[in-house]
Amino acid sequence: MTSIEDIVVQPPHTATWLVHIDRSMWIGGVRGLMLQALHPLAMRGVWQNSTFQEDPFGRLRRTADFVGRVTFGSPQEAGEIGRRVRGIHRSLRIDDPDTGRIHRVDDPELLLWVHCAEVSSYLSVARRAGLGLSRRQADRYLDEQRRSATYVGLHAEDVPGSLAEMDDYFAGVRSRLKVTPEAASTVRFLLWPRLPAELRMLNPGKPAYFPFGALCYYSLPDWARQMYGALPEVPRATVTAALRAFRLGMNAIPEPVHDRAFMPHTREMLAASRQRLGAAGYDVSRGLKGLTDPRRWPGGASRAA
Repeated sequence: MTSIEDIVVQPPHTATWLVHIDRSMWIGGVRGLMLQALHPLAMRGVWQNSTFQEDPFGRLRRTADFVGRVTFGSPQEAGEIGRRVRGIHRSLRIDDPDTGRIHRVDDPELLLWVHCAEVSSYLSVARRAGLGLSRRQADRYLDEQRRSATYVGLHAEDVPGSLAEMDDYFAGVRSRLKVTPEAASTVRFLLWPRLPAELRMLNPGKPAYFPFGALCYYSLPDWARQMYGALPEVPRATVTAALRAFRLGMNAIPEPVHDRAFMPHTREMLAASRQRLGAAGYDVSRGLKGLTDPRRWPGGASRAA
């Protein structure tokens, strides 16, 4: 008999589903990129081995594809993208001009930093923007994300699996962080990005992007903003209110419209996930987002227990 774990990597009853289906993820994703840039070696790895400086939005969409597949995809889809990512990372190197050393992109320390900056950003933004996750649910989310970390080559036991462990991790790594020229340029790119070719028709509305980029920046931890000093500080309550308004507005967009922001193969993966879940008895009439309501699961609210 097929179980829900054979259909999607992170089923609708998980904390991961609640966080990753929420539209606050767009803020969390950009915040994560800004945070990741503070690790000099990780940032140089991105700078030297990608087209990030030409297409930062493209990297965000590729990240969204990976996160989508290891959340809403089948175990086979998640395994496939994991093998692909590990294969790419295995072949890449980083030239560190400060030491003259060559480093592997798949160095566990760098992979762990990228993972922690990313998932902590998703979680922090979602909770601050109004997703009602208890501390216990937040701990559960980070524990579930240990599985996602294995797809890039980390060992689950080496990854923070609770809020306390994540706080300890950041406290330990902060002394190694700094604002390099590449990091400063990254923040400027993310505040005013170059759109990919297929979205260039949106260029006339590009000035409206700056408030979004600024909101991502202001959602960073206090210590990270103090390091960057890119924008003047604003009251914390103002940022929280803006995050909540963004989340409410984005969550009101119909799923078919919202999903146009993803790459075509990401949309195909999400459509296949809806089909599999529908065949398994889930009510997908309101899309994947509708499955945050346990009454739409087989057996109704009894599954929530």
